[in-house]
Amino acid sequence: MSKILEIGIAKINNGSITNVETIEITEGKGIKGDRYFIDDNDIRSQITLIESENIDYYNSSFKTNFSYKDFRRNLITKDIKLNDLIGKKLSIGSSELLVNDLCRPCKSLQENLGKDNIIKEFLRKGGLRCQILKSGTIKIGDEIKII
Repeated sequence: MSKILEIGIAKINNGSITNVETIEITEGKGIKGDRYFIDDNDIRSQITLIESENIDYYNSSFKTNFSYKDFRRNLITKDIKLNDLIGKKLSIGSSELLVNDLCRPCKSLQENLGKDNIIKEFLRKGGLRCQILKSGTIKIGDEIKII
């Protein structure tokens, strides 16, 4: 069963990511309490996901110990191949999302982590950007369903 392993938000732009147990998400706006929560939010900025397995693989391969929140995505997933979901709808908790695009790593992430291979290693492993289609609640342990 694919599920949500961790959830993170940042209250201010470039602020530290805080792990939370539950989030409220709002259609067209984003995650309540997150830096990107605004009216008429861009569909690429509403909510992001990343596979825990990709971070675990990087840590193992390069002898690092980065936490999931170091990668600055909102939802950390387990047991699901995210790249296969582009264009699909997901149900998580009481919400629904539309997967829009890959979430490619940026230069600032690479600089913040202090590793010169982050962009290369996470180019197609950096997660997804999603649009919120139905407002709701997401909590740690919620199952991810393709609808």
